Amino acid sequence: MDTTTAQRHEVPVHEVLVLGAGYAGLSTAIQLAARTRKRGNLRVTLVNPYDTFTERLRLHMTATGQETAEMNIPELLDGTGAAFVRGWVTAVDADAKTVRIDDDRVLRYDTLVYGLGSIADTVTVPGVDDHAYTFNSPQDAALLADRLTRLTRLDGGTVVVGGSGLTGIEAAAEIAERHPELQVVLLGRQEPGAGMHPKAKAHLDAALARLGVRVLAGVEVVKVLPDSVELADGTGIPADAVLWTSGTRVSPLATAAGLTVDERGRVVTDSALRSVSHPEVYAVGDAAAIRQGYGVMHGTCQGGMPTGVHAALSILRVLAGKEPKPFRFGYYHTPVSLGRGDAVVQFTRPDDSPRRIVLTGKRAAKYKETVSAAPWPTFARMKKMPASGAFWPHGGRYTKIRSAK
Repeated sequence: MDTTTAQRHEVPVHEVLVLGAGYAGLSTAIQLAARTRKRGNLRVTLVNPYDTFTERLRLHMTATGQETAEMNIPELLDGTGAAFVRGWVTAVDADAKTVRIDDDRVLRYDTLVYGLGSIADTVTVPGVDDHAYTFNSPQDAALLADRLTRLTRLDGGTVVVGGSGLTGIEAAAEIAERHPELQVVLLGRQEPGAGMHPKAKAHLDAALARLGVRVLAGVEVVKVLPDSVELADGTGIPADAVLWTSGTRVSPLATAAGLTVDERGRVVTDSALRSVSHPEVYAVGDAAAIRQGYGVMHGTCQGGMPTGVHAALSILRVLAGKEPKPFRFGYYHTPVSLGRGDAVVQFTRPDDSPRRIVLTGKRAAKYKETVSAAPWPTFARMKKMPASGAFWPHGGRYTKIRSAK
């Protein structure tokens, strides 16, 4: 066969670009690469600003000076065939099918997986961006840890946690337990654990009281100052440190790219997790507005990893010339740590409404540590997925060619 004939029969490489190495993005990249690693006609590239995986579920531990496992993303990808690019995504061109990294590098894609996640909303309330700490990254949590240590050495101070959701509850409990010299104030529009079964809420309330956390519910912070927070009723609360956990926001990149988004800027998807406006774009995790029978999913690790796995499988089905299956997800539980030796686990219906089944105390703490263990073993198991064959262009579509037995 001459060179010209060989080039005519050369199989094109399908480029899959995964943006974001959170729970969802990593699940997509590993599933997809592991299943196609023995074939050279599909290339997976994962982009993330850091080369270490962020366990967002344990950032309250980082903020109190506790060591957590450090997981290296390139090491995790080793053996899958997926490439890793470290850098910040600064632009997405959905029409040209390109992504700009750090403003000086452009990557092309055939299929894009958008998993840039969410961060704390530091723009809605004045002063948060300038004066409050967040859990946006391990580095941010470490800054709070340094501040808490300094306050402890000064024999005390007041730490205000803005936001009475699950992150705020876990952070307030952890800080109060690790730094009993500090006064911890938990603020929020709702009571902590408001959506839980009364038994679960009663245990949560008792744990916060035992730890000395002062709870102020039904309040709204309207401004964060260098040494206090201002409430909507005009009163102020002195604060030597403020941790902001109230609300999240997503990157504006999807909106700027022209993807159809919801009122919060999340990519609106179809049942297979494809963008409704750009079907070659899949959205996973917190960055996606994924509608189920009970409404739009809210961002959790519990739901993030399944979206990543499903996106990978959907991509494989489309490349094989098949219709992707609809994504179906139901919640199972809500585990909340209350320090290192206590927790409450609220079991839920698929729509996340509370059931009567509740675990509390040390049993709940052990349960939470088990189900919220580092995802490294799960990702490692994904790497061992059997290769599912190659996808070759045929008649304008892709046909699956299985390996010979």
